[in-house]
Amino acid sequence: MFVNLTDVFTSEGKTVTMQVEPGLTEVAMGGSVYPVRDMLPMELNFTNTGKGKVRITGHADVTLGMSCDRCLKPVDKTLKLAFDREVLAPDVTDAVPDEEYDQEIMDGYQLNTDDLLYIEIVINWPMKVLCKPDCLGICRQCGRDLNTGTCECDTFVPDPRMAVIKDIFNGNKEV
Repeated sequence: MFVNLTDVFTSEGKTVTMQVEPGLTEVAMGGSVYPVRDMLPMELNFTNTGKGKVRITGHADVTLGMSCDRCLKPVDKTLKLAFDREVLAPDVTDAVPDEEYDQEIMDGYQLNTDDLLYIEIVINWPMKVLCKPDCLGICRQCGRDLNTGTCECDTFVPDPRMAVIKDIFNGNKEV
């Protein structure tokens, strides 16, 4: 969805607050596609901070369908996004560094709210998604979900620092 910011760009000191219903239905990240399960309207504040400059602040709550990183069960993860960006009008001729302004979310005088939301989701992507804090994951050998019970697999992991000594004993039976 696009929001026209012409009035805010042309009126110094003007502030506009609105709720926007973004059209984002899925998020592609790391070769996977995550469906958007629930999303409240984005609260956006637009403030003119100078000639042709607008500060965009706001927040949004987005629930994505993901899978647990340990046991692979489906999980709904809610991301609470808060953002603060500054954009320039397309006709501003002042020489400014590109790093200070987020022009990739603008199309002329219009803000692309889906691009803004996507960038914020990527920035706030969780490092690890768990179905519960004490998730045990799956067995490395048989693949059983260890949250539902234990399996009969041998879980002994030898110390890799002792592998050289083990090789000596296996190579020379007389030692």
